[in-house]
Amino acid sequence: MRYSIKLSYCGAPFSGWQIQKGAPSVQETLEKALSTLLGEEISVTGAGRTDTGVNAVGYVAHFDTESHAAVGGADFCYKINAILPSSVRVHEIIPAKPDFHARFDAISREYTYFLHRKKDPFAESFSLYYGYPALDFDAMNEAAQLLLGTHDFNCFEKTGGNNKTSICTVTEARWVKYVPTHVSLLGYPEDGYWYFRISANRFLRNMVRAVVGSLLELGRGRRDLPWFASLIYDAPRPTDASPNDASPDALPRSDAGSANRLTRSDAGESVPGHALFLSRIDY
Repeated sequence: MRYSIKLSYCGAPFSGWQIQKGAPSVQETLEKALSTLLGEEISVTGAGRTDTGVNAVGYVAHFDTESHAAVGGADFCYKINAILPSSVRVHEIIPAKPDFHARFDAISREYTYFLHRKKDPFAESFSLYYGYPALDFDAMNEAAQLLLGTHDFNCFEKTGGNNKTSICTVTEARWVKYVPTHVSLLGYPEDGYWYFRISANRFLRNMVRAVVGSLLELGRGRRDLPWFASLIYDAPRPTDASPNDASPDALPRSDAGSANRLTRSDAGESVPGHALFLSRIDY
């Protein structure tokens, strides 16, 4: 029987979601816990990769089991959480349709990146301290609007990625000022807390961290809006080989082989992963 599992994890102890040789991963940690509890080897499929150190809230995965044990429910979740390290928490496990797929059935994903402008010992673990005196969030939001729509995001993709296409459809991208819980409850100085939220049908490896890094370059005045616009390519129109209803992986990369085409090295540096959260997955 197939089950859907919803969990959250702190990415600090892990080299990402996906199993990799010689490095701890969330996927391997979860598989070992489920295998121990169910008495059989369990393979878990997640909604997608997250990079080293990146966090997730409400992450979705699925697994199959032949066990006749009472899978799911509060008691089962209590037992699995007792086995898992403190960096991983399972919220729920529920029966899923036999053909449910945590990755391919997802229609939208959302990431949130946290930033604070003044030193804060209570925010350091999950927010990036960025103390440069001048940072133009209006300009950064203006640039972020250029991300909306279907484009080729090759300039924000980690070099050497094995994606068949770098085309994504972004539906939200904006910087928002907020007040963290510890600030509102403890009376800590309020000024300078922001998050960047971006939603899309799919993301490339390292894409969000590269986008945030590029926007910060612009916000500091080191780059301008035309530069940021030059990093975003129009997606090619569908052809007979890639119809409108084709999956993103069926679409070609735009301007492939062009001598004037910009690459990852032309965009800004990637920001650290500890402040990034995969914050929502829609099906």
